[in-house]
Formats: sequence, structure tokens, C-alpha cells
Amino acid sequence: MSIELSEPIREIRQRVQNFIEERVYPVEGLFEGGRTPESEEALRDLMAQAKEAGLWALGHPEEVGGQGLPFLDYVFVNEVVGRSEIAMVALGTHSLQDSIMLMEFASPRWRDQYLKPLVAGEIFPSFAMTEPDVASSDPTQLQTTATLEGGDWIIRGHKWFTSGANRAAYTTVMCRTEPDAADHDAFSMIIVPTDTPGYDIVRDVKVMGHQSGHCEVRYRDVRVPEENLLGPRGAGFKIAQRRLGPGRIFHCMRWLGQAQRAFDLMCERANTRVAFGKELGRHQQIQKFIFDSACEIQSARMLTLHAAKKIDEGDEARVEIGLIKVMGAKMLHNVIDRAIQVHGALGVTEDTPLEGMYRRARFARIYDGPDEVHVMSTARRILRSYQVGDGWDFGLR
Repeated sequence: MSIELSEPIREIRQRVQNFIEERVYPVEGLFEGGRTPESEEALRDLMAQAKEAGLWALGHPEEVGGQGLPFLDYVFVNEVVGRSEIAMVALGTHSLQDSIMLMEFASPRWRDQYLKPLVAGEIFPSFAMTEPDVASSDPTQLQTTATLEGGDWIIRGHKWFTSGANRAAYTTVMCRTEPDAADHDAFSMIIVPTDTPGYDIVRDVKVMGHQSGHCEVRYRDVRVPEENLLGPRGAGFKIAQRRLGPGRIFHCMRWLGQAQRAFDLMCERANTRVAFGKELGRHQQIQKFIFDSACEIQSARMLTLHAAKKIDEGDEARVEIGLIKVMGAKMLHNVIDRAIQVHGALGVTEDTPLEGMYRRARFARIYDGPDEVHVMSTARRILRSYQVGDGWDFGLR
């Protein structure tokens, strides 16, 4: 496999890295306590600076206000964006999954109303799939329903981990609309403006003791017009996969950015901190940390780039995405854990970004499908290829 990083993309990548290191890192601490007037002002300022620097919405299509970077080129840039959780929003990349979904499935009305403002950073999206009362790793169990009554959808149900609902203009809600259909044809996506009566945000769910922006939402007879349907009836699973597939690539590239940052911090600490008469990096155990981390980062990176190339070629890359989702999340956790260990007590304080990165890394093994589901589904696909006589030749993948 050969994926060349062109000189123009190298230059963009370096400009993004400089922007993050010089402008985003210094204000990250403002965002650790959740949304505040100070953090909101800092975010608006960063977004304005990114637009002025020509770094805004790099991966969004040009026709809706983005800069139109091809998918594979954007993947390389997203690796750098991932070094800071705040950079995703500051650079306008956080909404790419939702703009892809609207571009492909939304009616002209919703594209006009939401797509350009979304890409411009004037509004924020949210997506509601996970529910607290069922194992949402098996989405055929989802219980939120939408029934068509007099030209309106009436939505009743209970969602949580609806990311960004407390600042979003709308939520795309996965609902059961076809009660008599087979499970994978029973669900639809419906656009719900967040100011609709009955859309009740219960709380911002704390994750490991910190405000997360992942909201619990109850739908109490929420009424929206029939035209708020996104795509065809019964196509909820197809639309979810179209959103989540590229999204998992984006997650994995951002995880590589986080791992790179943790690796940098670990190596800098190992070269400067002295214990037992010599720098930490001269102790064999710390050298093993560096070696193992380098191996895992590079391995995960090649797996991720391979999956991205398959998607770019039009392949759904279900096996490749399953592999990177599990391996990438484990890699991220391991590298950050070692970096914390090298920093000692400092590593678990807010004086470095590592403790926040560690919390988010643990969550990575759950969101967008837990490890166990990806392991099961990936293994089944490989075994099925043997059952039909195709096998699985890694040299041909």
C-alpha cells in the first residue's frame, strides 16, 4: 500500500499544527469545566481566527462553504486536528459527519436551512441514537418511536449521549417508524429542531466526573412535520452506517493525533527528568515504554490509512473499520497510560493534558460501538468469506 502525502497537504498540515500549538493549546484549560461565558467567547474567537487563517472547514465540500479537501487528504489533516479536543470545533471539522449525512439524504429544504449554516459554524448539530434503557450496541432494540398522525410525526422516547444537544439547532433522531418490518428496515431518521415543544434536555451527563456535552433527552409527544423525515422511511440503519463509517475513520485519525501528543510529552519527560542518577530515558523500562508506544502508533496508523484508502475507493471497508476501531482505541489508551506513568504524580494532575486525554481514551472503547461488538462483527465477516469460498487474503486487501 502506498499513500503519498503531497507537498500542498504537508503545508496545510503544518499550518494546522502551528495554529493548534500557538492558539488552541494556550486556552484549552478554559474548556475543562464545561461551557462557560469565558469558554464560549474563546471558542468564537478561535473559530474567527481559523477562518481568517484559511483553515476553516477544510474537509467540507466547496458548494456548501467548505474548502473541499479530498477525503484522503483530509484524513492526514485530521490526524493533526486530533491533538486537541477543542481544535475539532475551532477548525470547523466537528460537523463533517453531519454535513455528509445532510448532503446525501436531506430534502432541499433542510439542506438550505441547516447545511450552509452548519458548515459556517453558525449552528451546531446533534445525533440521537443511544438509549439508556436498552443495550444500544444492538440498535434493533431501540425503543423510541415515531408515528405519523395527521401529517406530523409524533416522537416518544428517551435518548442519552446525544452529543452537543445543549447547543444544537437540531437533532437527527433514530426512531422506530415501521413496527411490522424486519428489524433493519424498521427505523427512520427524523430531524427535530431542538426548540420543538416536548424536546426536553434532562441533563448534561457527566463522564468520569466531568461535564461532557453528552445530553440525556426525553421526547414527550414531540410533533414535527412529515417532511422532517431524513431519507426514505425504514432507511435508518443505512443512514446511520453512512454517517458512522467515515466517522470512525475520523475518530481513529484524531486518536492518532492524541497519541502523538502523548508520545511527544512522554519522550520530552524521559529526556529531561532525572531519577537514580540519570535521565528516565536511560532506564530500560522507560525505553520499553517508548518502543511499545512507537510500534502501536505506527501499526494503528497504517491500519487506519489502509481503511481510509478502501473507503476512498468506494469500498465499505467494514472489516478494516472494525479492526481500526478496536486497535486504535486500545493503542490510544496504552500510549497515554505510559505517558502518565513516565510523568508520575504530575501525569494525573491538570498541569498536563494527559489526565483529560486518559478519560476520553477510556470512553473511546465504547462510543460508536463497543470493542466487543466490533470484534464479533468483524470476525463473522471474515469467517463468512471462508464459508463462501473466498477466504481472506491480506495481500489482496
